[in-house]
Amino acid sequence: MPTDVLFSPFDLKGLKLPNRIVMAPMTRSFSPGGVATDEVAAYYRRRAENQVGLIITEGTGVDRPASLNDPNIPRFHGDAELAAWKKVVDETHAGGGLIAPQLWHVGAVRTRSETWQPPGPYDSPSGYSSPGKQFGEPMSEEDVADAIRAFAEAAANAKAIGFDAIELHGAHGYLIDQFFWDGTNVREDAYGSKDLPGRARFAADILRAVRKAVGPDYPVIIRVSQWKQQDFTVKMAADPKALEAWLGPLVDAGADVIHCSQRRFWEPEFEGSDLNFAGWTKKITGVPTITVGSVGLSGEFIAAYGGEKSEPASLDRLEEMLDRGDFDLVGVGRALLQDPEWVTKIHEGRHDELKAFDRSAMATLY
Repeated sequence: MPTDVLFSPFDLKGLKLPNRIVMAPMTRSFSPGGVATDEVAAYYRRRAENQVGLIITEGTGVDRPASLNDPNIPRFHGDAELAAWKKVVDETHAGGGLIAPQLWHVGAVRTRSETWQPPGPYDSPSGYSSPGKQFGEPMSEEDVADAIRAFAEAAANAKAIGFDAIELHGAHGYLIDQFFWDGTNVREDAYGSKDLPGRARFAADILRAVRKAVGPDYPVIIRVSQWKQQDFTVKMAADPKALEAWLGPLVDAGADVIHCSQRRFWEPEFEGSDLNFAGWTKKITGVPTITVGSVGLSGEFIAAYGGEKSEPASLDRLEEMLDRGDFDLVGVGRALLQDPEWVTKIHEGRHDELKAFDRSAMATLY
């Protein structure tokens, strides 16, 4: 049975979460033409009805021509798109849940479709999709300013249509993360540097613009990762001092929570300590953190998407780390993707009803 700590309430800047479980953002590609459907709204409502503390939606594109690389990923600009998201919000609230959109720009990441191209040039800090690999042209200063505007405008719209918080996607080798990474950011202007926090300025300026757009009391989360989809072995910060140089400016600029993505939550981040990425981030910055990475399943997600089956796994280690205060919230991805009742089953001790995960779950909205 789970300890009480996983189902204890948490105050997220005035937002009263009933427990510590967060639905992690997961791309689903079930929004034709970029407009979320009634089925998408129902998908989120089912999780709200089953005790998820906070839902973070799949990534949704901000108002730049190539913010997305798939026509079936939802957008977060335009009248029809925002009206569809308003229905998602209303359905989630009707189900008793809280919800935040993940605001996203993929940057220099090739389209996932063989028959579709984005309606404009790809954005990237230096025209690289990975170190040394040319992919389009560097963003101009005007492009950078417009991207900052797009994130702030999306955040303002999220608040206006009733979302309870927002998350910025600053992880996994997408646009914000491409600015963080010295392998893809070789700019020599104010948004590039050989060192952090110089390369963190783009994210910090987005956070400042977002904070101005939503006001001081609205919860703002940013998701970050050491690893990149282009290279799983990358470490942005090799030690705690580097971690502070990277993430400290984000907190100073307005981040309330840092969502710390790693492939396996139980792995220590630095030698000499058993703290994971979220644990070190909380210790360094002092703000609440979300841990995520293969929670509730035996195998990590990259292998699972490659076809490896993942079995239900114990939460004992997770609860131990949460109980001692390493982090504050727990992101759950694949376990919730395939089973809307996962949190209810955990809470009620129905472990024999938990399901294994395989990639076929990606083909439908359970």
